[in-house]
This record gives sequence, C-alpha cells and structure tokens, in this order.
Amino acid sequence: MNIEAFREYCINKKGVTEEFPFDAHTLVFKVMGKMFALAGLERLPPQANLKCDPERSVVLREEYDGAIIPGYHMSKLHWNTVILEQLPPKLIMELIDHSYELVVSKFTKKLKATFDSL
Repeated sequence: MNIEAFREYCINKKGVTEEFPFDAHTLVFKVMGKMFALAGLERLPPQANLKCDPERSVVLREEYDGAIIPGYHMSKLHWNTVILEQLPPKLIMELIDHSYELVVSKFTKKLKATFDSL
C-alpha cells in the first residue's frame, strides 16, 4: 500500500479529520479530535504509526518481524510502526480499522453521542 492509498482509507472513515500539528511532514488522522494514525510523508520506506492493543502488538511484531515494529516516537506499548510496502494492503486496512475502533471505544458518553449523530 502506498501513502496515498493509506490516506484515502483513513480519511474516508466516519468523523475523521487530517492535520499537520507537529510539522509539515507528519500527517495526523484524528477521529473526533482523537489521534488514531500518523504518517511521515517523507519517511522511506513509507510507514505509518497505528494504535494497537498491547497483547496484539506483541503477536504482530513477532509474526511480521521488521515490517511491524514498536511505534516510532510513540508509546511502544500502545503504538506500532507499520512499513506500508512490506505488508498486504488487507492487513494494513485491518490495522487501521483496529486503531480507529480502539480510539472510538474510549470516547466519553458525550463524544460518543456526537459521533453517533454524524
């Protein structure tokens, strides 16, 4: 998966916005203001950071050694860096969905109500 396909998949999810809060090269995707994905636009090979359940992170890092690693500049427990060109697009989409769903599951009641009304 290239970075354009990654962006397209993320931005089409419900309640998602994109911004550059850190610098001009780090694209951040948020659902209802909560970050679920980052992509370094100048990183080679193309890669992105995604939230992940800690237990699942361990399994993924072992199974996809070198293609899924602890999150670069993020909490190593809750974030993975995925090398986009080294993984099947279907898996990347599944990992984006997982990250998105983790963030949505932690919404406050008020935020969840706003999200549900979109």
